[in-house]
Amino acid sequence: MEYKIGRDARCAVIGYGSWATAITGLLAANEERVGWYVRNPEVLESLRTEGRNPRYLNDVEFDPARIAPSDDLDAVVRDAEIIVLACPSAYLKSFLEPLTVSLADKFVVSAIKGIVPGDYETVVDYMHTRYGLPYGQLGLFTGPSHAEEVSRGKLSYLTAVCTDPENARLLGEKFATPGIRLSYSTDLYGIEYASILKNIYALAVGMACGLGYGDNFLAVLIANSAGEMTRFLAESSPAERDTQVSAYLGDLLVTCYSTYSRNRRLGLLIGHGHTVKSALNEMTMVAEGYFAAECIRHVNLRHRIGMPIAEMVYDVLYRGASVRKRMQELASKLI
Repeated sequence: MEYKIGRDARCAVIGYGSWATAITGLLAANEERVGWYVRNPEVLESLRTEGRNPRYLNDVEFDPARIAPSDDLDAVVRDAEIIVLACPSAYLKSFLEPLTVSLADKFVVSAIKGIVPGDYETVVDYMHTRYGLPYGQLGLFTGPSHAEEVSRGKLSYLTAVCTDPENARLLGEKFATPGIRLSYSTDLYGIEYASILKNIYALAVGMACGLGYGDNFLAVLIANSAGEMTRFLAESSPAERDTQVSAYLGDLLVTCYSTYSRNRRLGLLIGHGHTVKSALNEMTMVAEGYFAAECIRHVNLRHRIGMPIAEMVYDVLYRGASVRKRMQELASKLI
């Protein structure tokens, strides 16, 4: 039997970074009380006493009566029906490690745009295989959405994704605010992989910017990235999908050109001459594309799909290839 989300289902968020903070803000605008698993003692204390996250989006103020921050994962999960995962994919396993409460009766939503390193699985696939959750109990909340803008109420377009269209709509209602325009989809596979691939392509764009390539080249690079993403989705999981809409193309575009983009910034540092290690050390937040580049290459070993842009990024990040030389080689292949 297909899992059905209840209109009164209580929500909880796992993670305390900028996106988790923005998402909790959306939920707190609609829900009487939102559970929030925060394992950082400094952040937890500040949320409890001041209603602010001192490390991420510290200008966002929460009504203490509408949030229930806690470092007890079991208690947070036990008291909610909808669990929103909003931590970096690289730390998902460590965030969930203390969990002993069953997820069998929960609806789990991934707001993470990354692959679980080492397991080479998307978050949805990981929750399916590791915790035995049917795909009907798994969803996505995604789209072209920088946390900095969402938290300030700037108009943003987000997509709720579930295998059941009615669940997608009920999930979307939880996040509906004046600044959010919602759309709905059942394409769990396509939208999740699109949200992962766009981080790799933003790295490539950042590298090109750092190397001094101009807008003309960047337009071609992004257009080819969109084509590569569409080709990967079509060949790895054929389905009727329109990759020109915001959940696919919009997310790619904003991650490639926005100054808020962590992945673009990481690529920019490398293009400017930083080693990969030093560039990573410069980053104050996780750039999901670093992990995605290695994982997507591993996943693509099964499919053998031509992905020259993703391959270039992998070579620079993991094989020590010259970013200038590899970008020149890539440029000769683009159309």
